[in-house]
Amino acid sequence: MKILVLNGSPKGKYSITLQTLLYLEKRCPEHNFQILHVGRQIKSIEKDFSDVADSINNTDLIVFSYPVYTFIAPSQLHRFIELLKESGMDLSGKFATQITTSKHFFDVTAHQYIMDNCQDLGLKYIKGLSADMDDLLTEDGQKNAKDFFEYVCWCVKRDVYETIHNHATPAKNRPISSVELSEEEKSIENDIVIVTDCAKDDRQLSDMINRFRAVLKYKSRVINIADYPFGGGCLGCFHCAATGKCIYRDGFDEFLRSDIQTADAIVYAFTIKDHSMGSTFKKYDDRRFCDGHRMVTMGKPTGYLVSGNYASETNLQMIIEARCEVGGKFLAGVASDETDPDTEIDRLAQRLDYAIKHKYTQPKNFYGVGGMKIFRDLTWLLRGLMKADHRFYKKHGFYDFPQKKIGTVLKMHLVGALISSPKLKVKIGNKMDEKIIAPYKKVIESE
Repeated sequence: MKILVLNGSPKGKYSITLQTLLYLEKRCPEHNFQILHVGRQIKSIEKDFSDVADSINNTDLIVFSYPVYTFIAPSQLHRFIELLKESGMDLSGKFATQITTSKHFFDVTAHQYIMDNCQDLGLKYIKGLSADMDDLLTEDGQKNAKDFFEYVCWCVKRDVYETIHNHATPAKNRPISSVELSEEEKSIENDIVIVTDCAKDDRQLSDMINRFRAVLKYKSRVINIADYPFGGGCLGCFHCAATGKCIYRDGFDEFLRSDIQTADAIVYAFTIKDHSMGSTFKKYDDRRFCDGHRMVTMGKPTGYLVSGNYASETNLQMIIEARCEVGGKFLAGVASDETDPDTEIDRLAQRLDYAIKHKYTQPKNFYGVGGMKIFRDLTWLLRGLMKADHRFYKKHGFYDFPQKKIGTVLKMHLVGALISSPKLKVKIGNKMDEKIIAPYKKVIESE
């Protein structure tokens, strides 16, 4: 596969983000990588876009590579996208994704920016990788990069890409076609649970669930929470945080653990009501409070079937993504009935299948990292009350306070002193950049 890397960093070859692409290039020799330093060379590209156009025309996959600057991509990459749109090139049918490095401060808005522009350009967008600046220096980070690239290659091969709902034309009650895999085609090795509050007269949502179950390669079961005898909504009493048990005696905590959380993947299905999932589903979400603080379903792929004008519900879109991110779950996708429900449902089933088979996860973005820091600090502060949460956080090493990283603090004092000296800064020149990426080069050249 021909892969074109559009390096939007103004640092060019010294970009930390670029090192992840160089790492993948070294380990995937069967693919042809071409790197254009569009951020560094933006002035010359403004004068002559022809070489860039030739490279784009001759590629199968475009990878936007850049550091997150102030909530979004660097201005140089903004300018490049302006030039790309002004060129009038027909990019329809080509695939695109992105790789960023940052400390996860609003990486979500940067990724949304690229995703929206890919939609404008007619590109088939595949969800990108948001890595920490130091991830490539760790075994987990290297694995995440390789797993991500394998996932992207799978998406290109299977023609599976994201539906960007905020650009869709909403039209509820699109017809859902009927299709069925034979029993022999379905696997019994995995347990997929579909949690819904579908009413008997909600034909649209019911058809979406039936379509999904029909094309899914696994046996599945449906749990309708509208039938569950809830004793009431969450009271915010923190009893579960202290003891691990709910104060209600309606058996919901045991039902949650034995009937839902044991599944290999969870799919939620609901019809939008009042710009949300409705009171019944919210009661369910509130009562699984323990799965908010304690992330007990970490690693489980998750999907959504949503009937309604999902395209206009930006807040609901954020809630769904953030819940998965904080919970450490791969969001396999949200299929809605706005435009082409059959295709969306089929792609959701395919991505869920991939995630289950490959145990695929991605690093947390701003929602996950920021949310966890809040929960971490809150649990530490209230550990005398939130005893069950405290035990869970200690067991999983979530107390990763920055003051523990004394070596990094001292190193940054030294770097700060060097940068603060004009004479030393001139004398060092590019040696500082070379020094910064030296550990990454070591990883790239290893093996």
